[in-house]
Amino acid sequence: MTKILVPVKLVLDYNLKARVKSDKTGIDLTNVKLSINPFDEISVEEAVRLKEAGKATEIVVVSIGPAKAQDALRSGLAIGADRGILIETTEVVEPLNVAKILAKVVETEKPDLVFLGKQAIDDDSNQTGQSLAALLDWPQATFASTLVLEDGAVQVTREVDGGHQTLKLALPAVVTVDLRLNEPRYPTLPNIMKSKKKPIATQKIAEFGIDITPRLKVIEVHEPPTRKAGIKVKTAAELVDNLKKAGVL
Repeated sequence: MTKILVPVKLVLDYNLKARVKSDKTGIDLTNVKLSINPFDEISVEEAVRLKEAGKATEIVVVSIGPAKAQDALRSGLAIGADRGILIETTEVVEPLNVAKILAKVVETEKPDLVFLGKQAIDDDSNQTGQSLAALLDWPQATFASTLVLEDGAVQVTREVDGGHQTLKLALPAVVTVDLRLNEPRYPTLPNIMKSKKKPIATQKIAEFGIDITPRLKVIEVHEPPTRKAGIKVKTAAELVDNLKKAGVL
């Protein structure tokens, strides 16, 4: 039977439009709705489905962030995870340092599988899963669109430029998930209430002995420029003429 660790992150809700801070140092998260990262929600759902199929024994969700990051953990617990771990910090933790901390958690928890969303929608780094696999020296498969757990192995199909690629990894392994893997369930009210009673262990980030000093500095953040209105053309010749004027042709 398989134990699964699922890292989750609290991010700006994907339905909201991001607002840039007045000093252009980042995104303004004041008084806005924060939710579990959508890709992480998919990874929790897949872990829960494996447990419901009798192929997993325990699902542990872990998050790194401020006390409010418990909201992401509670979302994972409401979907069906068994317990949570909050590694508390108010500092920004870059992907490599996240991977280093998760590697320490893996040493303690000893999971057979680590499921991660392929990226977080706030920084879009797409680095943590790959870095974690490298630090652990575990096999990895990224952007999983289908997944089959076998005895001592996991088979992953992933979308690549030329079509699909299927990999078979010996456990333990790291898998990052893509949108097409599943559609997360909507937690029912009874499961939301049950999630409030599930345990969340809290640790301070200093306990891990990892220097989280940022290696990157954000110089400035800008909103994308407003798109100009398009024009309607009546004939193909007029379309070609306008494309030439725009320098497209």
